[in-house]
Amino acid sequence: MGAKFTVAYWCVLLAALLPYACAYLAKSGGIGKPRGQGGYDNQDPRAWLARQTDWRARANAAQANTFEALPFFFAAVLIAHQLKAPQTQLDILAVLFVTLRIIYVAMYVAGLATMRSAIWFAALLVNIVILLSAL
Repeated sequence: MGAKFTVAYWCVLLAALLPYACAYLAKSGGIGKPRGQGGYDNQDPRAWLARQTDWRARANAAQANTFEALPFFFAAVLIAHQLKAPQTQLDILAVLFVTLRIIYVAMYVAGLATMRSAIWFAALLVNIVILLSAL
């Protein structure tokens, strides 16, 4: 019997796509608008994003932080699978991690810094539990 693509592995895919959703959000509204009128500049996208303010700037910052969270999550899921952690528990924890990261992005974009930080910390704790779930 071949390897099974678990719910936790699907969560790895969702987590990997989340930064791109943040990037789209940061660029939304500027796409299709002429550069001379502040529209998205695909010739120099990083400089354009660096000039953004308010929720667009926060969406871009959420993109960076979401990329930063990926290696630990990926490693935790892979190690937990390798060490044969209880699959249902692992799947639930992975779904919880991705859900918390989605809420984190929403709090970041909304400018709710204290709530965002609390959600970030909760997601970190869930990630640690994933890593240690095979013990």
